[in-house]
Amino acid sequence: MMNLKFIENDSYLEPFRYTIEQRYRNFILREVGFTENRRKLSEAFNSYLYYGMHHTEEGWIFREWAPHAMAIYLIGDFSEWQKREEFRLKPLEYGNWEICMPLERLKHGMKYRLLIEWEGGCGERIPSHVRRVVQNEETKAFDAQVWFPEAYKWENTYRKALKNPLIYEAHVGMSTEEKRVSTFEEFRTQVLPRIADLGYNTVQLMGIQEHPYYGSFGYQVSSFFAVSSRLGTPEDLKRLIDDAHGRGIAVVMDLVHSHAVKNELEGLSCFDGTYDQYFYPGERGNHNLWNSRCFDYGKNEVLNFLLSNCKYWLEEFRFDGFRFDGITSMLYWDHGLGRDFTEYKFYYDGNQNEDAIIYLTLANRLIHEVNENAVTIAEDMSGMPGLAVPIDEGGIGFDFRLSMGIPDYWIKLVKEKRDEDWHVGDLFYELTNKRQDEHTISYAESHDQAMVGDKTLIFRMVDKEMYTSMNVFERNMTVDRGMALHKMIRLLTIMTAGDGYLNFLGNEWGHPEWIDFPREGNGWSYEHARRLWHLVDDTNLRYRYLNAFDRDMIRLVKKQDIFRFRPEPMVRDNEQQVLIFSRGGLLLAFNFNPSQSFSDYRFGAAPGKYVEVLNTDSKVYDGFERIREPVPHFTLYDESSGYNELSLYLPSRSALVLKYDD
Repeated sequence: MMNLKFIENDSYLEPFRYTIEQRYRNFILREVGFTENRRKLSEAFNSYLYYGMHHTEEGWIFREWAPHAMAIYLIGDFSEWQKREEFRLKPLEYGNWEICMPLERLKHGMKYRLLIEWEGGCGERIPSHVRRVVQNEETKAFDAQVWFPEAYKWENTYRKALKNPLIYEAHVGMSTEEKRVSTFEEFRTQVLPRIADLGYNTVQLMGIQEHPYYGSFGYQVSSFFAVSSRLGTPEDLKRLIDDAHGRGIAVVMDLVHSHAVKNELEGLSCFDGTYDQYFYPGERGNHNLWNSRCFDYGKNEVLNFLLSNCKYWLEEFRFDGFRFDGITSMLYWDHGLGRDFTEYKFYYDGNQNEDAIIYLTLANRLIHEVNENAVTIAEDMSGMPGLAVPIDEGGIGFDFRLSMGIPDYWIKLVKEKRDEDWHVGDLFYELTNKRQDEHTISYAESHDQAMVGDKTLIFRMVDKEMYTSMNVFERNMTVDRGMALHKMIRLLTIMTAGDGYLNFLGNEWGHPEWIDFPREGNGWSYEHARRLWHLVDDTNLRYRYLNAFDRDMIRLVKKQDIFRFRPEPMVRDNEQQVLIFSRGGLLLAFNFNPSQSFSDYRFGAAPGKYVEVLNTDSKVYDGFERIREPVPHFTLYDESSGYNELSLYLPSRSALVLKYDD
């Protein structure tokens, strides 16, 4: 039964009670329909165990779903890529096709495709459930590959409940310094140790599902069950995940179920000669802005495909959860484009794709049945209420939602406001204005903020001076400002975060410039699709100080377990640009004033002793060390005010973290 706590917690939802209840009832009807003869939803979806190429003791079995096909043939190395009757699939019920072959017919590594014939035409296709595809370097075309290696032997397990993800978002392909695509193995040996040293407890991997165009960042998926062969083999990915688990790090996958690539040879579009096999018919089946196809979430066969896909990545690769990409596009028929969601009515006005909402709810139910400790994260720009509310309380069931307005706010401040005009009251409000009944993850910048046409935060603040003045032998006012604000922005973001924090690959140490994958417009260059690790490793450069700060910040957050508490405002001094708040046993004082330091800044505080645990102005973080030796701070009782007061020296453009020590 549904507990309407979701509505009770927010009276503004009361006018939409019927719609919320109806969504839940529709979800239950679909769930019951799938679980009629089973105990759990997760037991109903195993398409990857039925479709595709399978090796058995008796021989090879291949199956495909193509309801409008008139004939299907396997073609490949084994048939000299010719259509042969012995490799013709036989039709089964419900649009399914099957072929059984003796073991000696196929060998590991052979390439193949499907030749599908339909009324009025035919075409070569990559199977829908293929687990391994490879790209021809000369033609750039993809082929399916028979894949039956020796079974991977797992060494580590990770079954912890991840209450507060500290996420290191990463794209494996761009993680090397060299001008090429990096590999899972290189990431495992060269980057994973860096992540572990910094203290992040979660790695979020992008671009894992196979995609024809590398420049899409992995968001134009063609083969949903295949690991991108550019990065290595499925076994390489398993080894990476296994290693991460051995280091106590969860691995979350960036899952793209919001759309699919339009390509017909590699993808699902026009798979059996029709355009609505997997996708909505007509214009609803096309995402014009993304130039991609939109799944028909009302079709049982499509739900089977997508829900089985969730289960596959959890069971086969032991991923610890998913970030669901681009779900705003799924939630609304108009994909949420050009709309400002300023009123609750826009979440319940009939523009919502209720089938997609039911799919997301089913996916959350299934994922948590497969692994009760798995985490699901929603990337939604619209702010739809209930995304991260438990299903049986009327929500969609995600564990977390991304606070997507926060990086936009930081960018707007840096771009449009003078430092003197930063309003600390607005700052604190924007960073803490979250739905109290939903778990959220904050971030100052992800990969989105640095995509081509934009810049990383530090490059926006330092710009061309990064090319000439990041050395340790000279001081530069522009660099000093950028580094000071870089530390303060990250510290304030994580210390006001609801339940977790995210950082993108290399941004912790101020990776410069922007991200731009190889494409025709840049001459297919890898110049900006890589990470310049030598910058942070060079002791003559200042990047290492930002790296050291990020490491100590993350470790402090974990040690103090700050997410068990909420931020409590103490001082919001807009005139002096001083912001002070507490979180648990920590007291945080930010002076955003670009020029004025305060030698005796007094404010009311709980009586007792406070000791410094982090200072952005410290020399170890390339600060000016205006507080030379940390000393304990004691409150004094002020008879005139009747309050206990703390007096602090607050240097300009710096932040101080104190720990209450009774």
